[in-house]
Amino acid sequence: MTFHPAVIIFDVDGVLVDTRGSFQRTTLETVKFFSGKRVTRRELHRWKNRPGFNDDWKLSTAWVKALGRNIEYEEVKRKFVELYWGKKGKGNVAQEKWLLPAANLRRLSKLAELDIFTGRIRRELDYTLDRCGARDFFHRIVSVENVKRPKPAPDGLLQILDGRNSSIALYVGDNVDDALAAQAARMAFVGILPRRSEERRQRGTLLRELGALAILSDVKELEGWISSRLCHRIPPITSDLAKS
Repeated sequence: MTFHPAVIIFDVDGVLVDTRGSFQRTTLETVKFFSGKRVTRRELHRWKNRPGFNDDWKLSTAWVKALGRNIEYEEVKRKFVELYWGKKGKGNVAQEKWLLPAANLRRLSKLAELDIFTGRIRRELDYTLDRCGARDFFHRIVSVENVKRPKPAPDGLLQILDGRNSSIALYVGDNVDDALAAQAARMAFVGILPRRSEERRQRGTLLRELGALAILSDVKELEGWISSRLCHRIPPITSDLAKS
């Protein structure tokens, strides 16, 4: 039995969009604002390597508290949103970069149904899809507001499948919660981690332990990987981390 996905589901941040200048920068600025301490991207990715921190508001709040400041979630969220959007959309959001050109999306859409499951709220997602003109390539779009349980729960992936067998689908993500969600849905998973990046150094081994079929350096490599690899199906891998 060969593996050729009929459904490809994408995470957004770190996969379809480079968020180093937007969400990552906003997280660092928010934590520094409340803690008064210098924080680094290396530390940020250590937080992101932990299950349950796909939500940047939640991560920022936990990080601020770990640095000794007991600031409530809603206050951290307000500051984060202020820095992210800025005035008239001129905040850190303006630094986002779309990573998968329309030509690649068009070819992929001929290979499989394309969908999105993201931890973003709808406002953030709509802004990016509309600004980049990418909305029409995606058949089903599920944001964190459309599910009762966010990642690492598989609810969004199962909602997209809508009763179809998970063996036909591939989830493309970049963090531990993405891999855990795919594992819980019994769905194939491919990781996207830029070569020589802090993300790859810290997270590459973790994603493979959680069953990633491959770690690609760029989402543009996905088309070639699918086209060239008709591989034997690999059963889901269970790890201690997935049970924690």
